[in-house]
Amino acid sequence: MKEALDHEMARSALPPAPGADRYRSLDFADTAATLPAGQSYDLLAEPRTAMCWLAAHELTTPDIRLYELCARRMRTLRGHVRALFAAAVDGSTPPEESLRAVNEALTAVPSAPLLAWDEAHGMRRVQAHPTDQAVGHALATLAADAADLLAGPDAGLLAACASAPCDRFLLRTHGRRHWCSTRCGDRARAARAYARRNRAST
Repeated sequence: MKEALDHEMARSALPPAPGADRYRSLDFADTAATLPAGQSYDLLAEPRTAMCWLAAHELTTPDIRLYELCARRMRTLRGHVRALFAAAVDGSTPPEESLRAVNEALTAVPSAPLLAWDEAHGMRRVQAHPTDQAVGHALATLAADAADLLAGPDAGLLAACASAPCDRFLLRTHGRRHWCSTRCGDRARAARAYARRNRAST
């Protein structure tokens, strides 16, 4: 039953939005979305699906076991990242609690790779965090990525999908495109064509 639900969620989830290949935090923000006809999905809804998302984005290994507390931490940070993205898109003042949450995630764990040595590999740098810090490290990485996007040269390209009710974020790649996917673009064009036909017939 759970496998069927996972399959259905993956099938209904939209493909990554433009820019998600450059900023994992953008894909992180878009792990929950509102779809037409009252549908939605949340790829972090359960510890199992949250673990799959982290592993797929090379933020942890598949053998790390997540608990509900960890998934809740991910969902909480996602909400703060989304609030900061929304403020950047709107040009409004970002919520103080969201700035604080991202900064706390940035500084919660050491981010520098440690120096290690073994006979097989010699001297090398490793991300040697204990299992209980694996999610903290992943969140620190995502927070840093979000900070790089919001304070970097691509900040002006950040946009919200313009095809209601979709609430995903994207980076504009060319022209004035403000759609996160072909599906949303097709829906927006169909809505405009329908509105034009209605105006012409009145």
